[in-house]
Order: sequence, then C-alpha cells, then structure tokens
Amino acid sequence: MKKPVYIFSDGELHRKDNTLYFEGENGRKFIPVENTSEIMIFGEVSLNKRFLEFISQSEIILHFFNHYGYYVGSFYPREHLNSGYMILKQAENYIDEKKRLYIAQKFVEGAYRNIRQVLKYYQNRGKSLDDIIYAIERLGDMIDGTSDINELMAIEGNIREYYYKSFDEILGNGDFEFDVRSKRPPKNSLNVLISFGNSLMYTTVLSEVYKTHLDPRIGYLHSTNFRRFTLNLDISEIFKPIIIDRVIFTVIGKNVIKKDDFDEDAEGLLLKDKAKMAFIEEYENKLKTTINHRSLGNNVSYRRLIRLELYKLEKHLMEEQKYTPFVAQW
Repeated sequence: MKKPVYIFSDGELHRKDNTLYFEGENGRKFIPVENTSEIMIFGEVSLNKRFLEFISQSEIILHFFNHYGYYVGSFYPREHLNSGYMILKQAENYIDEKKRLYIAQKFVEGAYRNIRQVLKYYQNRGKSLDDIIYAIERLGDMIDGTSDINELMAIEGNIREYYYKSFDEILGNGDFEFDVRSKRPPKNSLNVLISFGNSLMYTTVLSEVYKTHLDPRIGYLHSTNFRRFTLNLDISEIFKPIIIDRVIFTVIGKNVIKKDDFDEDAEGLLLKDKAKMAFIEEYENKLKTTINHRSLGNNVSYRRLIRLELYKLEKHLMEEQKYTPFVAQW
C-alpha cells in the first residue's frame, strides 16, 4: 500500500529520471515513487516545474504546512478520476436545499455519534462524564429537526463545546488543560495538538478524495464558496473524534508529548519538530489500525474507512443507496 512521506528538514526536492529525491543537510534521500501517496512538507523546501510535472503524472499530492504545523495548501494534480457526471450530481445535491441539508445532517450525526462513543469509552473506564454525555445527547436529538445549515452548524458547535469540556476529565493532566477552544494561534498546549491533528486529518481526507470521482471543492456542511476545498472538512468531522482525539489522549496519556515539547514565540505556542514526528508516528499507526467492518465482514484500516465513506457518498449522489455515516463500535 502507498504511504505518505513527511519532510521536516529544509532542502530541495528533485526529479532524477523516473525517481524523486530530497536533498537536505543530511544528504540525499530517495523517495520511492511507486510507494508514495502524498508528500507532507513542513520544512522550507524548494522544487521546480520538472518535479511538479513528474509527480502529477505519478498522481502524488503535495501538502504544505507552515512553521506552526498548520495546513496552508496543496499541489493537487490533475484529477485522473475526474467525472463530469459526478460534479453535476454534487452540484445538484448542493443547490437543492433539502438534499444538501440531509447530507449535512448525516455528517453532523456521524460526528455526534462518534463523539458519544469516545465519551462512553472513557465513562466505562471510570471518568465522570455523565452530565456532558446527557447534554450532548439532548443536542444530538435535535439534529434531524434542523431546518437549515446555520441551525445545524450551531448545534454541531454546541456539541463540540460540551465535548471539549470533557478533555480535562479524560486526561487528568494539569500541563494540558483545555480552558476554551482557540485557534490561529492556539492559546495553550492542548489546543496546539488539536489544531495540528485536525490539519493532518484534513489533508489525509483530501488525499483520499483524490482517489475517488468526487470533487473536493463541493461540500455540504461547510459552504461551497471561494474557499479551495470543503468536502474534506465535512468528512473529517466524522473521523476527528475517533482518530485525532484518540491520538491526542494517547500521546499525552503515555507521556510521548510533554509540556517541554512546546516553544513560545511572538505568534503563540509552537510544537517542536521532534514532538510533531512523535504525534505523526502515532497518527499513522492509528490510520493503519484495522477494525472489523460489519457490513463487509472483514478487517479494514481507518484510512480505508475514510475512502469507504467517500464511496458511500458517491452512491448516495447517484441515488443508488442512502448515505449513512460511519459510527465506531467499541
């Protein structure tokens, strides 16, 4: 199976005949084209048109992250599976308010039910989460009754607000207290990890969208406008609780990432490269983890689950099968 390549060093990316290599301060490192799905660039890296032409032919995506580890953009090669028919179906389901609302509700339902599963998991291990679960369940009951996207987004935001209040109880670590959700820049260490993890999730889903007939510019929960991609944000909502948040709980719970793994500058807190690598290692391990898929009757990885979610959406858009979101079963 193809896998991503992460680059943290400064240097240059080159094409040599039918191979790729990265040249940095530690010398030259070749990148196996046939085994690479995407290249995640965190360092200051130079490249040229010849390199871009070759990775485009090889269907390799580039994702760029800034100094703080947050996603800034992608080189998204010409879509080799692009389908005019699918784009029309996506647009049809976006323009029709009733059809759009149904899909958006299912995305929020998936996010809510997976959040609930995470909370139940820790409740069963002695964490005091009864009040938060009760509040979230009341909000979850309101999803199907929403009449427009703004009302749905408000409920989704309230669910996450209650959910984030559970992090202090789940973690029980004074060095990683949640306080409130803050972004660009995050105000504390836990928010740094949430933002960093979410950036990874958005790019992973975007890479999986590329392998389908779907156009990532047309989402349903997040409005389609002049923003580059929205569908990957929609699908990420379903998987963030069971992938990113579980990774955060693991790296903090096992002391893989500690208080001194952060630096502070004029813009805010910064996760050190060593800690980023440790987080990514746990994240990639999570994506490779397999679970039993009840419908398929065999084991599939979390990364494969994301692709299957996109295939389900395709079937819904083509009116072959109603879309229902993936919900983890522990």
